[in-house]
Amino acid sequence: MIPALLPNYARADLAFERGEGAWLWTVDGRRFLDFGSGIATASLGHAHPHLVQAIADQAGKVMHTSNLYRIPQAERLAQRLVDATFADSVFFCNSGAEANEGMIKMMRRAMSDAGKPERFRFICFEGAFHGRTLATLAATGNHHYLEGFGPVVEGFDHVPFNNMNAVRDKIGPQTCGIIVEPVQGEGGVRPADMQFLRDLRAVCDEYGIILGMDEVQTGIGRTGKLFAHEWAGITPDVMSSAKGIGGGFPLGAVLAKEQYAKALKPGTHGTTYGGNPLACAAGNAVLDVVLAPGFLEEVQRKGARLRSELDKIAAEFPTVFENARGLGLLLGLKCVMPQGQVQAACVAEGLMAITAGDNVLRLAPPLVVTDSDIEQGVAMLRRAAAKCAGSASRAAAQ
Repeated sequence: MIPALLPNYARADLAFERGEGAWLWTVDGRRFLDFGSGIATASLGHAHPHLVQAIADQAGKVMHTSNLYRIPQAERLAQRLVDATFADSVFFCNSGAEANEGMIKMMRRAMSDAGKPERFRFICFEGAFHGRTLATLAATGNHHYLEGFGPVVEGFDHVPFNNMNAVRDKIGPQTCGIIVEPVQGEGGVRPADMQFLRDLRAVCDEYGIILGMDEVQTGIGRTGKLFAHEWAGITPDVMSSAKGIGGGFPLGAVLAKEQYAKALKPGTHGTTYGGNPLACAAGNAVLDVVLAPGFLEEVQRKGARLRSELDKIAAEFPTVFENARGLGLLLGLKCVMPQGQVQAACVAEGLMAITAGDNVLRLAPPLVVTDSDIEQGVAMLRRAAAKCAGSASRAAAQ
């Protein structure tokens, strides 16, 4: 008999009842160091006092009114994002998939409004992940995710990541734009080459097509900049954001330059919950912390420290790890043995890590992770790697 809760996830047998900072406690009293952050979402960790207070205060006033009326909390959050980024306007929704869906619609509608309705196709990249709606699955292009869901939404062409010649070869008279992740998170924590991002900006300008940036996982300080494209010194035309933007409260956003944002007029796109007072109170609380002086520099410093330790561990255990990769506090270890085996060893040591494509163990601790947390996490990871290496040696000897 099927469970009451749909079994569409392969859930670990862990249930958490409380957290503090980068730590979580299970219902049976076990303590874990959370280097997954709910898939890079709990940007301020668990039970952050400022975020908790902001949500509680707003919940005691008004949680939801719908977008039939003005929402001062959303207006404030949008203005702060505009002031801190390339964007002129922001649309709020509930999730990363919705943000990417909104970005796709905005880009197509902008081309249509410019008198080029035939330009509806997107160049996307192998190894990408853009969401689970029908359109974002098509943008992702992974046949395992698409299987069984009927005809694939038309208009998405895939080329190898970090390959500019392939991008140029694919541009045609129907091309609307390019959608790229600055770091492919689900695809294996694979950063784009900075020059590749700069070349994408240049080729979009050259051909009059739109550059869409998927920063659902990389945004809101995850890489040590507010948004990861800043490392390349470029600006997209349209950008999606979610995950860390609400610190764990469901919130997504589409940020855009005016000429593209104005394509979504009343009646063209919408959401019931998106940008409601409670969600935007959470978003504003997150920005209070992330935009505070010195915070992003600390993310950079802590990310560099953790990356240095991961490089050492990869070199120390070559039968377990091939290399370390990533940017800021979005890091990964390419595994030699099955990633699930390494992940299980980490959990046994009290370290929560998550997996990604390309047989990668992904580490995305909260942005507020402390130096002590990093030290303890590295020790746990080293013990897990030693046990995995021992298992590999015994298996080889048999």
